[in-house]
Amino acid sequence: MASPTVLDVGNCAPDHASIQRLVKTGFNAQLLQAHGPKDALAILRETPVNLVLINRKLDRDYTDGVEILKLIKADPELRAIPVMLITNYAEHQDAAVALGAERGFGKLEFQDPATHEKLAAFLA
Repeated sequence: MASPTVLDVGNCAPDHASIQRLVKTGFNAQLLQAHGPKDALAILRETPVNLVLINRKLDRDYTDGVEILKLIKADPELRAIPVMLITNYAEHQDAAVALGAERGFGKLEFQDPATHEKLAAFLA
């Protein structure tokens, strides 16, 4: 059985490395990286992905990662792909869920067992 694939969008190198450890160690998942809407949507059209993790503020230009969530959920071919927002702020998680995302987690919660459980729903 193929290992699951996660797309990480908009995280800086240290956070990307932490996410890679999280999904590789916990789920033997492959991690792809995108930096903005254009490359994220291109990857999603070309590669089957089990989960998309979007940083609330994109590292490249600090634009709002929620805009990528909106693009994914507005696309009939992509909207079924589960998406989580990475943010420590509950109000931003609530807003993302209202737009069709799964409840995500913050960078302070990478080691939290609850984060592992959230990811397991899509990667186990």
